Amino acid sequence: MSMRSRMTYGLAVVALTATTVLTSATPGAATPATTTPRAGYAASAVVGCPTGALCLFDQTGYVGTRLTVASAVPGGTCVSLVDHGFAGRARSAFNTHASAAALFANDDCVGGPYQVPGNGGVTDLGSFRAASVWVP
Repeated sequence: MSMRSRMTYGLAVVALTATTVLTSATPGAATPATTTPRAGYAASAVVGCPTGALCLFDQTGYVGTRLTVASAVPGGTCVSLVDHGFAGRARSAFNTHASAAALFANDDCVGGPYQVPGNGGVTDLGSFRAASVWVP
């Protein structure tokens, strides 16, 4: 491979890598279907979510089995839902933190996030199945 070919190949790899990193780091790649609780949903389920946490529910409308996730470190952290037996189970999510949280289809918080707004929620995640979450 000539020097010119190696240089062109190297620049293409760097450009592709930079595009991938910037795309995956951009929050809000997916838009929640509903960002506020709909009338008729159990307010007690939302009220039961502690301040500064993300609550995932295995049914739409913030009901069913709940998994509460919060960061113990400043700046946030990635939490594997696989490790907690909740991968693919979340059907609704409510975030009581002021900053947005994000759900990911893979186990390491990489890829296109499904954003859950701060002090808000998603009553129906549709066909999205989360395997990890980023909590602020």
